[in-house]
Amino acid sequence: MPQTLRARLAAVVAGSILAAIALFGLLTVLLVSHELRSSLDRALRQRAQEVAQLAVSAPAVLTDPGALESPASGRQIAVEVIDARGRILARSLTLGARLLPQDAMAFQARADGRTGFEDVEIDRRPFRLFAAPIAQAGGPAAGGAVLVASDTTDISSTMGSLGVVVALTGAGVALLAALAAAVLTRRGLRPLRRLAIAAGEIERTADPSQRLPEPATVDEIGALTGVLNRMLSSLERARASERRFLADASHELRTPVTTLLGNAEYALRHGADSDVLQELRDDAARLARLVDSLLLLERAGEATPTLEWVELGSLVRAAVLDSDPAGERVRLGPLEPVRVRADAEAIRRVLANLIENGLVHGPPSGRVTVTVTLAEVPGWALLSVSDEGPGPDPARREQIFERFWRGPGASENSGSGLGLAIVAAIVERHAGRISVEDARFTVELPAAGASGG
Repeated sequence: MPQTLRARLAAVVAGSILAAIALFGLLTVLLVSHELRSSLDRALRQRAQEVAQLAVSAPAVLTDPGALESPASGRQIAVEVIDARGRILARSLTLGARLLPQDAMAFQARADGRTGFEDVEIDRRPFRLFAAPIAQAGGPAAGGAVLVASDTTDISSTMGSLGVVVALTGAGVALLAALAAAVLTRRGLRPLRRLAIAAGEIERTADPSQRLPEPATVDEIGALTGVLNRMLSSLERARASERRFLADASHELRTPVTTLLGNAEYALRHGADSDVLQELRDDAARLARLVDSLLLLERAGEATPTLEWVELGSLVRAAVLDSDPAGERVRLGPLEPVRVRADAEAIRRVLANLIENGLVHGPPSGRVTVTVTLAEVPGWALLSVSDEGPGPDPARREQIFERFWRGPGASENSGSGLGLAIVAAIVERHAGRISVEDARFTVELPAAGASGG
């Protein structure tokens, strides 16, 4: 069984063509054989009718030398004329000492007046025999029959030669087709081989920055190459993001860990007073928050969130009242009734992070406003959180949702740079969108419409 694709394709092509030629050859041989035998049968019937008419109109002529030797359709036909008792009245000189068989078919021609064909063997040679009755019109042959026969050796020889020619032609055409298929397949699979070699090199080096060679033609292999190269680009970006994340996480974790170790070392050497213990507690709390944020960010990227129908306005009102019951820093704007299919706890996290971002980056005494409205485009709900500050730099809006990114002048803040990254991951997980305009963050979520509808 051939293993390579080229060998399999060549074998399939050759086999298909060979099967088609074999079927065509068989049909050709059968058709030619039928035509040759039909032509012979017509010649035998015509010769039998001529002799039968001669036996009725001029019976004496039958015994003239050579009277029955006339060929029909270019073939030599042997003739015997028998009377009603089966006695031979006349016969062709070409028969010599041979006799045409007087079997059941000859008897039926004499007794019942029926005609018929059959294949017989005379002196070990194949013959086609036809029997026809002679009319009851007087004369010695009245009620007898005419037997005509012709040697079919030439037909058998012709059919055998035709079969050999068809077989040899089919084998030759199939071989040429297999060679042509192998050459064309080799040429067609050449880009695929280059693709496999390049992919093997990428596998060996584990370097997703490499790219597969683009084929010169736009075909299925070109489309596959494009898809694989885009996949490599995604893997390269994912690896770069992972490396950046690990580097940033290591950097962010190093600071609280270093401070925590320093304070612990100081406490071991000089004793633990209340200030040192408070610093230890703050460092541990900061480290715990950072680890919690990392775990939350990882969970936010899960592909199968648990969603349920949630009344967004009610959820936002409860979350804001829990975070600032007195409404000193956070206030509620319009809360239109709208249902979204979401993970309620995840949406609370989104709201909490956006509120914290507004409180940290807005004016010290500024307030944060939260609203829920229906978008102008049907099927979307808008959750907006805005503060009274200038908002992020428009040139850096694409960066603010990256992990560990912190804007200029943010080093004095206690944030880790993960809050907005968590928000973006959760929103994406809900098939939503998030945008920034001035100091307003707007989360768009797929909605079912008004809650009362």
